Amino acid sequence: MTRTTTGLMELINDNKWKNSIKGNIGYLCHSASVDDNYEIGITHLKKIFSDRLIKLFGPQHGLVTDVQDNMIESSNFTHPYFKLPVYSLYSDTRIPTPEMLEGIDTLIIDLQDVGCRIYTYITTMAYAMEACGKQDIDVVVLDRPNPIGGDIIEGNIREEEFQSFVGHHPIPVRHGMTMGEIARFSQLYCNTQCNLTVIPMNGWQRNMFFEDTKLPWVLPSPNLPTVDAAFPFVATVLFEGTNISEGRGTTRSLEIIGHPKIKPFELLEVLLRELKKTDLEGFILRPLYYMPTFQKHAEISCGGYQIHVVDRLKFRPWKLGQFLCQFLYKHLGADFLWKSPPYEYENDILPIDVINGSDKIRKWVESLGSFEELISLEQKQMDLFLSNRSNCLLYR
Repeated sequence: MTRTTTGLMELINDNKWKNSIKGNIGYLCHSASVDDNYEIGITHLKKIFSDRLIKLFGPQHGLVTDVQDNMIESSNFTHPYFKLPVYSLYSDTRIPTPEMLEGIDTLIIDLQDVGCRIYTYITTMAYAMEACGKQDIDVVVLDRPNPIGGDIIEGNIREEEFQSFVGHHPIPVRHGMTMGEIARFSQLYCNTQCNLTVIPMNGWQRNMFFEDTKLPWVLPSPNLPTVDAAFPFVATVLFEGTNISEGRGTTRSLEIIGHPKIKPFELLEVLLRELKKTDLEGFILRPLYYMPTFQKHAEISCGGYQIHVVDRLKFRPWKLGQFLCQFLYKHLGADFLWKSPPYEYENDILPIDVINGSDKIRKWVESLGSFEELISLEQKQMDLFLSNRSNCLLYR
């Protein structure tokens, strides 16, 4: 199998794309915006466009991917090596201002996503597209793989009244699209008007996981150091809306969940018995204890479980995450808490509802609803989404 080439690499290697990009350039990127030899994209754009590259932009976690947590903002600065101004799109604004975009004719967007609606880079891209459209600035998206594959769809569709920074698009949690395809979806179904060009990948297919591309993995955010973590992330990110630790402050962040009151070995038999009532498979829950060094329950021993994915094709992380949330809600009782606002700049809605893009799933947890009821919630508006999504796909 040959190596996939990303949109960045297509730009580097094809004069057609180089010559199509006009005027002064801004570059929205981060530490994972690398070529197939780990060289950062800024270096290549400097070589290709020289002094026409005039500004850099960074998403959540910063241009250099050094900021750990949600709602911890990055500042604007001048890059000490490239000598270019760097504007943070996760600061007092998450939308590029006219002042930030001043002097730019083309904004190139090159971000590695993880294939989950709650991961904020697709929203940052949409906001940037909208801002550029208002300023008559061209947008070029350099496409990259969806690391958890492009043909498995999972999770409920975000409801209109729960639109947020972690739920800008009306899509399922696991959407099965690339950044370029999401950009097209934004234009067709989110009224995101701009002059958009997507430079597609070569050699990527929908059934590929990231390792199949033979591309190097660079962590797109501080708590996703491995491709393996991107799969359980779809499950564990839900717990950001609770007092359950999702493993931040450990070496296996977003692969484990826990709480000081969980007795993992004692609870395992009951947990496995409940799991048998579902069709969930493709994973093993390993009981463990761990002590986070920061964030939730810092320096306190937590009992919990690591999610070991043993069959990616069968594993359905969103369903598992919701199942575990309900199970822990039931068995922890008063020790289980929903996190209070604010969360990702939403001050009036419970964080769990912001994450879920709905309050119906929280109510399903609280009412101890059946697994079949969860599946029913997942299917609402799914046919419409799949029809819309089919109009945006770039790859087979």
